[in-house]
Amino acid sequence: MADELRERIADVSRDFRDVLDLGGPMPVWPGAVRAALAPEPGGIVADEDRLPFADASFELVMCAGNLATVSDLPGALAQIRRVLRPDGLFVAAFVGGMTLVELRAALLTAEADITGGAAARLAPMVEASAAAGLLQRAGFAMPVADVERVCVRYAGLFALLDDVTAMGARSVLHSRSALRRDVLASAAARFAEAADPDGKTSVTAEIIYVTGWAPGPGQPVPLAPGSATTSLAKALGSRI
Repeated sequence: MADELRERIADVSRDFRDVLDLGGPMPVWPGAVRAALAPEPGGIVADEDRLPFADASFELVMCAGNLATVSDLPGALAQIRRVLRPDGLFVAAFVGGMTLVELRAALLTAEADITGGAAARLAPMVEASAAAGLLQRAGFAMPVADVERVCVRYAGLFALLDDVTAMGARSVLHSRSALRRDVLASAAARFAEAADPDGKTSVTAEIIYVTGWAPGPGQPVPLAPGSATTSLAKALGSRI
């Protein structure tokens, strides 16, 4: 995520001097003001939806990873928009959409079959189709969202759970019930049934990248609805 964000920013023909590196497990931008939940040398402890900065403090805000677990994502985006200067840039990456869909399916079907019901075992994730709309709702201009899907293969469900635990990415839901051992064993069997011939099961990680600009002078502005002077049928009928 960090490498991809740096590449995307490098494609913008501008030098960003006042930069906020918001959260994430590692620094992304050298010399940036770094704000995260965990204290670190030279950093600022802050919640994403309660940023302790004045309005219009930064030319660039970037965030690699941690927007997926923010309690109030619309509020966090509104705060990011608030601290950006006019024509400032926001870029972020976070997991969402179909991430861990294989794990979700195994747990859901196993628990439903054994207990007759199912509890939420993984936190809800933002769908890629909704990401650009969230930026627009927060007041960003020219919002864009795109998706990168990464496939990771595991020899078993417990190896996957070990990795999720080591990342500190277990469920953050406040209200959750204990997972029964028979349910977990059944989920592991279902996970194994979906394995490839070599015994490994593919697991999806969907990374959503978003970009938005704080409104500013000179930016492109969409035309008003109904103001087009050329019909779509005519444009599609033209030959190159």
